[in-house]
Amino acid sequence: MPRRVVIWRSGLLAASETFIRDQGLALRRWRATFVGATRVASAQARDDDVIVFPGDPAGFLRLRLTGRSPRLSAALAETAPAVVHAHFAGDGWLVHRAAAEAGAPLVVTLHGHDVSRQPRAGGVRGARHRRHLRVVLRRAALVLAVSAPLRDLALAHGADPARIRVHHTGVTIPPAGPPAPTRWDVAFVGRFVPKKGTGDLVTALGMLADLRPRAVFIGDGPLAAAARERAAVLRLDATFLGMQDHGEVRRALAASRILAAPSRTAPDGDMEGLPTTILEASARGVPVVSTRHSGIPEAVVHGETGLLGAEGDPAALAAHLRRLLTDEELRQRLGRQARAYAATHFDLHRQTGLLEGFYEEVSDGAATSGRPARPRGPRPPASVPPGRRPGR
Repeated sequence: MPRRVVIWRSGLLAASETFIRDQGLALRRWRATFVGATRVASAQARDDDVIVFPGDPAGFLRLRLTGRSPRLSAALAETAPAVVHAHFAGDGWLVHRAAAEAGAPLVVTLHGHDVSRQPRAGGVRGARHRRHLRVVLRRAALVLAVSAPLRDLALAHGADPARIRVHHTGVTIPPAGPPAPTRWDVAFVGRFVPKKGTGDLVTALGMLADLRPRAVFIGDGPLAAAARERAAVLRLDATFLGMQDHGEVRRALAASRILAAPSRTAPDGDMEGLPTTILEASARGVPVVSTRHSGIPEAVVHGETGLLGAEGDPAALAAHLRRLLTDEELRQRLGRQARAYAATHFDLHRQTGLLEGFYEEVSDGAATSGRPARPRGPRPPASVPPGRRPGR
């Protein structure tokens, strides 16, 4: 029988976190049970999710304040997992005591703001984030970072080098087939927040008035209204679709010539890990114009699978968009190479197979010693493409 892993996310499950669900469902040697504190009203929610605090916000508040909950401990005991896998450091802190009581080693995946923005916050909140992060890095049997820069941030916060790996979340590689009819020249997918660089993209599109590219923006967030207003002032051919389900996002990417992902470090220190939309676009043969930010250079090889520029440089972004919009042969070649690169390094089943190996390491060690185990010795960061140093 497959061993069981509890995948813990306090809110199950935001529409933007499809990568968590996809990864759990792709397990082959393990069986995933999704456990959360509350249910999120989104297309990602499922009836078989285990919700610990339905209609009990006070119980969830006590967990958030103390890190203890008899109800959470009972839910894990009933599930009897061999491993508990928490996404984001804050959720790792919420579940670490219950995982220890269940005798299950804890694996925690770091995704971005949990190790970049949150520990830099001021006052009591920042102190609490830093304390919780230290606890997670100390108590987790294994810490997974979705990019090498996030691993390095975790090391700076005290992570044990022997218990941290780089592990890229994979995406489904669709079968090769004829290209979809092109509807958009440039696509953007993501939340409208400072780290996504939507303002840089709108400015860059304004520099391409002679080409008048058809742009589509998918997502929502606090900066969405400002982006719409600026696009109207610049008279852009821009369509703002708001939040869309995963299927619509994939269809929009397949119908686009280019994905623009102009990520940057936000003023509060917020950073990307490695945006899944970049991997989704590459898997569909869509070249990416992006920035040398966080883990993006691990997925986009400049001049081979896309084009990269400096963060916060709309002129460079516009130049790269212009180059691909006016050179069809280059654009198609980069798209083909992007798909091949994604299939080699970011295939969902391959990456999930690596994850199952991590589960087995910590689970087998725990069974032998009677307590949650550390992985056996340091090793090169898993999933960083061989022969390429992260960040290049």
